[in-house]
Amino acid sequence: QVQVVESGGGLVQAGGSLRLSCAASGGTFSSYVMAWFRQSPGKEREFVAANMWSGGMTYYAELVKGRFTISRDSAKNTVYLQMNSLKPEDTAVYYCATNPTIHSSFVRTRGAYNYWGQGTQVTVSS
Repeated sequence: QVQVVESGGGLVQAGGSLRLSCAASGGTFSSYVMAWFRQSPGKEREFVAANMWSGGMTYYAELVKGRFTISRDSAKNTVYLQMNSLKPEDTAVYYCATNPTIHSSFVRTRGAYNYWGQGTQVTVSS
């Protein structure tokens, strides 16, 4: 059974940084896509960033491009989300998601992912 577990959320002031981690287990991840989504109260869960395990292609939402960086440690089956220059509007529960062999056209699509973590809260104060 594939499982993903997030960690690293917390409270930070605007302009600060946080790094989230997502550890995956229970599968062979050489062809998986690992992604981060986020959800604020009253809003839909939205795509943040994704990393193709094979080939290392990365994708970002326009709102975070240039501020967030997704990276991976293949030996640890772990994906990281480095978040810099955080803004109050980045406040959300951040979720890690994964699925094998998602076509690049769908990496931003929530429904393409079958495996989700429990989420970690990120709060950015102004």
